[in-house]
Amino acid sequence: MAANAGPESVANNPGYCDSPYAATRSYFLQQTMYRIKDPKASLDLIKRLDFEEAKFSLYFLGYENPETIPNDSSEKTAFLFNCKATLDLTHNWGTESDPDFKGYHNGNSDPRGYGHIGITVDDVYKACEGFEKLGVEFAKRPDEGRMKGLAFIKDPDGYWIEIFDFGRMSGLINGPSS
Repeated sequence: MAANAGPESVANNPGYCDSPYAATRSYFLQQTMYRIKDPKASLDLIKRLDFEEAKFSLYFLGYENPETIPNDSSEKTAFLFNCKATLDLTHNWGTESDPDFKGYHNGNSDPRGYGHIGITVDDVYKACEGFEKLGVEFAKRPDEGRMKGLAFIKDPDGYWIEIFDFGRMSGLINGPSS
């Protein structure tokens, strides 16, 4: 059966179902982000976090039982940044060998659109040390910019990947716990 499988099948893609590396075993895809013009027109069901100073809102969508979402702001933030999600990576056959293919627009320069995916890690600083050793390009290191304690790295196609741990995200959004 595997011999007749298409080029996108698990059988023809080594690494697709490999065991994770010990150092990344606890990492998980937490979010994907894209920019929207009008959330009221775009979304029927939203979970919202406002950042008045920075003038943006986050809308979290998922398949969670609403009764399990905490009411406390700090607990809700930790809950939102600890939800698991899925991501669709689409490969258009032939692009990898087409010399005229220039790649995709990553959405983080004009015209802005798609933003990034987010990966929850155990410790953002330790994870970034590992990315540094691998020669991964950073768009933002954990102690750069206004929001300290989170990072953005770039994948080989130039897409941004946010790296954070949900404990620090709760502190960034809600301030230190008393």
